[in-house]
Amino acid sequence: MDKQRTLATPATLTGSALHTGENVTLSILPAPVGHGFKFQRVDLPDEPVVDAAAAHVKTVERATTLVQGMVKIHTVEHVLSALSGLGVDNALIQMNANEPPIGDGSASAYAAAILKAGIVAQEAPRSYLEITEPMTIEIGESLLVILPDKKFRISCTQVGPQGRFTQFLSAEITPDFYEKELAPARTFVFYEDVKPLMDKGLIKGGSLENAIVARGDSVLSKEPLRFPDEFVRHKILDIVGDLALCGRRLRAHVIAVKPGHGINTETAKRLASCQAAIIAVAPRPAPAPPAGAMDINEIMRVLPHRFPFLMVDRIIEFQGDTKAIGVKAVSINEPYFQGHFPSHPVMPGVLQLEAMAQVASITMMRKTENEGKIGYFMSADEVKFRKPVMPGDTLFIECELTSVKKRLGKAVCRCLVNGEVVSESQLLFGLVDK
Repeated sequence: MDKQRTLATPATLTGSALHTGENVTLSILPAPVGHGFKFQRVDLPDEPVVDAAAAHVKTVERATTLVQGMVKIHTVEHVLSALSGLGVDNALIQMNANEPPIGDGSASAYAAAILKAGIVAQEAPRSYLEITEPMTIEIGESLLVILPDKKFRISCTQVGPQGRFTQFLSAEITPDFYEKELAPARTFVFYEDVKPLMDKGLIKGGSLENAIVARGDSVLSKEPLRFPDEFVRHKILDIVGDLALCGRRLRAHVIAVKPGHGINTETAKRLASCQAAIIAVAPRPAPAPPAGAMDINEIMRVLPHRFPFLMVDRIIEFQGDTKAIGVKAVSINEPYFQGHFPSHPVMPGVLQLEAMAQVASITMMRKTENEGKIGYFMSADEVKFRKPVMPGDTLFIECELTSVKKRLGKAVCRCLVNGEVVSESQLLFGLVDK
């Protein structure tokens, strides 16, 4: 059985960031089964956590940036690439700044730190995303084609301005190949792009010590090229890191022509959301026993809400102390459909928010110290309503606590129907004595 993996011990490295130029310390910590990759800003109040998820990608100019609420993490692709490429599934990445250290412009420093810390198997099987039908994503001159495959392969063509430094490489991405053939490949920039990037306030920490500069047909670098085709190898390194944002290990053949972070992360978003094209081919971790879920009677012992304002029928899954999935069956008999709207019944968005808040309250009140309290919904940020919810739909309400401090909690929640996100928000709520 192919098991999930995490680090045996913490891995730490320090250095300057490429775009901000700040000095930063980054630590990669072991994480439990099903945790995935998450970033934590330990320099900010409450030490917020950001999921390494494609849905949180906001900007992709010369780097991949994640934003969750007011928290930003810049240039995540190299550390995610090293973790994914070396076969790690679960890790918490702590930083005291908003961008990881760039090192020498490659993923070598991350790979070395991870391998020194050690990688250990965990007591749960991996689940994979296996492509069953071809997918094509095209943005400008960039093209990515995803084909079915039993392995994870990448075939990449890198083309510079005026066709300079055209390179091609095709390989199966294994931990051994990644360590030796991809991790050492450094980031590069074409000379004509340097000034525009500097004008935008980027690459403040850039130098020939952490990047290759291509000028004309020549290469400016502190040391000779590590591979004759180092540019395309770094492009593949970036693809590995960006596609890790889809949330699972991939079994597919990725064919990339002139790739960049924009098309890479767009592909990760489609892989994460297009469930019709992707199936899990390895068994998921065993579900929690019945005691780990809650029926309506147990919910009513925890929540004070009653008809017509109880928006959760059942909790079907808890994952540790921070995650829960609730279910609400939406019936035409819901009283609000009489006025919203008689000829076109749609579940009000505010009631979807209420459902999220109720699941978040249940999750926080599972903690022993919070038993007997009442959860008060305080605020909602980053609220998005993506699709209408109709009678006959089954609403799955996913909640993850991102911060719990005394009696104040923060949560990231979303509602799904048929596997598609219909609404999402970041919630702040408090607990008080009854």
